Amino acid sequence: MAVPKRKTSRMKRGSRRAHDALSAPTYVVDKESGELRRPHHIDPKSGRYRGRQVIAVKEEA
Repeated sequence: MAVPKRKTSRMKRGSRRAHDALSAPTYVVDKESGELRRPHHIDPKSGRYRGRQVIAVKEEA
């Protein structure tokens, strides 16, 4: 079984964990509807992506 030879310092441990923080998801304002949506994703309400109709949207009854 592998056992560390030396104690890991606080600086070394913190440097390793520097990239572990969670970031909030980014949103962009849709040019056509003006609502927020994820970048590079299809708009679920209109079914459009980059100005083109990609999926057919079901009408809500």
